[in-house]
Amino acid sequence: MLISGLSAIADDYDALLCDVWGVLHNGRTAYPGVADALGRFRAKGGHVLLLSNAPRPSGALPVMFRQMGIPEDVYDGILTSGDATKDCLASHEFGTRCYHIGPERDLPLFEDTGVARVEEKDAEFILVTGPFDDEVEGPEDYREQFGHLTARRLPLICANPDIVVERGDRHIYCAGALAKLYGELGGKTLYFGKPHGPVYGIARRKIAGFAGAPIPDARILGVGDGPLTDIKGANDAGLDALFITGGIAAADCGTSAEKPEEDRVTHVLERAGVRAVGAMPRLVW
Repeated sequence: MLISGLSAIADDYDALLCDVWGVLHNGRTAYPGVADALGRFRAKGGHVLLLSNAPRPSGALPVMFRQMGIPEDVYDGILTSGDATKDCLASHEFGTRCYHIGPERDLPLFEDTGVARVEEKDAEFILVTGPFDDEVEGPEDYREQFGHLTARRLPLICANPDIVVERGDRHIYCAGALAKLYGELGGKTLYFGKPHGPVYGIARRKIAGFAGAPIPDARILGVGDGPLTDIKGANDAGLDALFITGGIAAADCGTSAEKPEEDRVTHVLERAGVRAVGAMPRLVW
């Protein structure tokens, strides 16, 4: 299962659906070799769609990537759960008055949607993009508030199904952790992003646009570090998956992020009920 690099299986695929946080970077810096690997895949005629559970529209990400040393010519495009969430907001399916839980950096989600951010008491629905302060808060900080909100039967839209991600050498809670608690308390939740199906339909259409024609699922490879998001999402969508062990599951996969142990990697995937065609610590060529 362990492979030395993407080159070992690259010829079997025409497109990559590549995760961002945990695969391209750790929230602060890009991982060595990742831009080269994507560039080489594109140089052989492949297409790369970066598929992120970031709860923000994708327009601002290329600037951040360039600052990390990931140039725009190593990928064809970006699709975020924020893009899909924004489309949902603009549809007004859940109304036009929203109580938003999340940091101010996620406010671009509301631009041009016709949805107003309101106080909790005036809301028709809830949008969660993460804790208000993800440096210190987790789901338990919201338990009492969620008790009141679920009693009102307000639906909750989750713009990032991730439970935790890396930020530097730390793990921080994401919107998915809050949405999970809301559901456990009896609330109705709607998720945008991996592993949920709608984002994969959008991704297929984007890849077909890059290629000029649809690419068969058998020729699309999902790449990611999250067993329950990236790998499960690819499995459920009928796509092969490449597991990057040095991200969120690094501590379970080996004694160090750079040295996964095959039996431990196998256990991580089996425990999550998912499968991968290969695994490696970092996305390198």
